[in-house]
Amino acid sequence: MHTPGFIQYLFRDLTWRIPSRSNILYLTFDDGPVPGVTPFVLELLEKYQAKGTFFCVGENVARYPELYKQVLAKGHSTGNHTQHHLNGWLTSNREYFASVAACSARVNSRLFRPPYGKIRLSQARKLSGSYRIIMWDVLSRDYLPSLTGEQCAQHVIRSARPGSIVVFHDSLKAEARLRSALPLVLGHFSRQGYVFKSIPSFG
Repeated sequence: MHTPGFIQYLFRDLTWRIPSRSNILYLTFDDGPVPGVTPFVLELLEKYQAKGTFFCVGENVARYPELYKQVLAKGHSTGNHTQHHLNGWLTSNREYFASVAACSARVNSRLFRPPYGKIRLSQARKLSGSYRIIMWDVLSRDYLPSLTGEQCAQHVIRSARPGSIVVFHDSLKAEARLRSALPLVLGHFSRQGYVFKSIPSFG
């Protein structure tokens, strides 16, 4: 599933894709760390010598600090996903920025992704001064119970291209589909000669 072009144009200062002439994909994982799910992702990425970017919810990092340390120890990058997974459209700017700040106390990164992809222009403008806001151009939709993992994988396989930023979720809600979708995606693109890189947390 591609993000509509007009949305990308409205928020053109945000990062939707990292154009590349090489076969590179940027796999990203939202909402962790979560026991059972995040370790599965880490093990699978290691199998394919792949690096990912994990957008972490601050309260999950507080709950599972050792799991967060494992993500970093494996050489992956991390990003801020607010302290309590807030929807920017439904949250005052004051509360939203406070949640970002609370998460930043635990997640030392200049990357930020708004939960649900929902952020107001005023919020984006403010946060762009301190963060690189990472969106996506391919959404796996692994959080939808109406889909199978195979369908999620096919969405990604059909839509991704060099430089695509792909969203998965290392969450309990997505786990059933993630466990079958992620191996299919990694296997397919590895056979096509792709490499999987993380988005640098700094700079």
